[in-house]
Amino acid sequence: MKLTKKVLALSLSLAMASAMGVTTYASDVSTAATYSITINNAMGKYKAYQVFEGDLTTNVLSNVRWGDGVTPFEYGGTDDAAEIAKKLEGEDNDSDAVKSFASLAASRVNDNCTEVTASGGAAQITNLAPGYYVILNSDVADGEAISRYILQVTKNQTINNKAAKPEFEKKIKDINDTTDIEYSDWQDSADYDIGDKIPFQLKGTVASDYSEYDEYYFAFHDVEEKGLTFDESTVEVSVDGAKIASNLYKLKTSNTDKCTFEVVFADLKTIGSVHAGSVITVDYKSTLNSNAVLGEEGNVNKAKLEYSNNPNDSQGGKGSTPWDNVIVFTYKVVINKVDGDNNNAPLSGAEFTLSKKLKDGSTKDIAVVKNTAGTKFTFSGLDDGDYVLTETTTPSGYNTIAPITFKVTAAHDIVWTTQKRDDVLTSLSGNKVEGEITLVADKKEGSLTSDVVNKSGSTLPSTGGIGTTIFYVVGVILMLGAGVLLVTKKRMSANR
Repeated sequence: MKLTKKVLALSLSLAMASAMGVTTYASDVSTAATYSITINNAMGKYKAYQVFEGDLTTNVLSNVRWGDGVTPFEYGGTDDAAEIAKKLEGEDNDSDAVKSFASLAASRVNDNCTEVTASGGAAQITNLAPGYYVILNSDVADGEAISRYILQVTKNQTINNKAAKPEFEKKIKDINDTTDIEYSDWQDSADYDIGDKIPFQLKGTVASDYSEYDEYYFAFHDVEEKGLTFDESTVEVSVDGAKIASNLYKLKTSNTDKCTFEVVFADLKTIGSVHAGSVITVDYKSTLNSNAVLGEEGNVNKAKLEYSNNPNDSQGGKGSTPWDNVIVFTYKVVINKVDGDNNNAPLSGAEFTLSKKLKDGSTKDIAVVKNTAGTKFTFSGLDDGDYVLTETTTPSGYNTIAPITFKVTAAHDIVWTTQKRDDVLTSLSGNKVEGEITLVADKKEGSLTSDVVNKSGSTLPSTGGIGTTIFYVVGVILMLGAGVLLVTKKRMSANR
């Protein structure tokens, strides 16, 4: 029987202190005695519902009857409390019989309970008469889990909250394609050029109480900011490192909860290889696009895991992990074109091409920027690495500058602990490798700015100037020389 809506939010993982048998561990105790339960690692509001009560004397709980915490129900073909207790005598707390009974009992609890609220540490439920109790948490924090155990109370005792829940993390890989061929290890931050495809991974570890469930919901939720474009064709899902077929899960890209995509296992139990502790991974790539935020604010991608947290109910009772974030940075270079012959006044009419040096010795063009009317050239969406700036069109009357090589260097924390997006990028700088350039960095804006100076070409002498006179004189001398040579040749011919 599934739990009713009334108990879908109940949460506590408690081990059964003893088997469901009627034999107790008390000595000679009167029925008027009461006991307490101390719950370690408690959180939230706990309620103890008495399922059975009885007369406790000399190690025996006699005259077993329904307690005042539940509405009587039928189990094993009978609704007689004493007969049900007898059926469960000697059962292990993990047995199917105990699980089934506990599930039914949890679905029939009423308003008669003993309640205590805890905010961490230990919670103590006192004044409990001898009997059997279902102890539930009616104030469930997101991500907490539920068990279906019940507890025999025949003495004061301490129990541990053993709530089991999955683990989850989201990661990203980084690469500097000027210096590296291989990607980094999985981490929390990276920087890329616009247009690059970026590797991401979601990783969930199945909870230790997985075997308690008949069905197990397991879903990854991923949300990207506008600077990232998800590529669903790159999705690969694996169980313990082995890729699984796409028909074993559902990839959802149209979601009412504003997620970019979801990978959903409606019932993880249908995959036979999954067990407690199995690692489920989702690997995929997204492209850094032209909407990317530049500088220290970065581009955030967050994800969480939603999972079954109530073995009593296969249709509800879901928890979720906190959101886990990664961040992608990108930068820009701003070139101001100035006139070196006119006090570095703005100079228009140029065109620049920016290329990036790659590890294999080749280059790739990042962008060509032409600004005929203006003087500022902005190259947005750059990773760290080595770049070459080439003046492909020179302002009329000016000398073309030699190609300029410079390096963009950035540092960012690879473990993001604060979740404040503006403190992950720790430094940004630009350094000249070859050519005339001085880059000034602004980490907040993610910019590196420099002037590039052009000087005018050589000036030819004007008409009538000394330059022309020289040409005239040289011409006369050459003509006179030619005349002398001609006369000499004629005389030599006459003398033969």
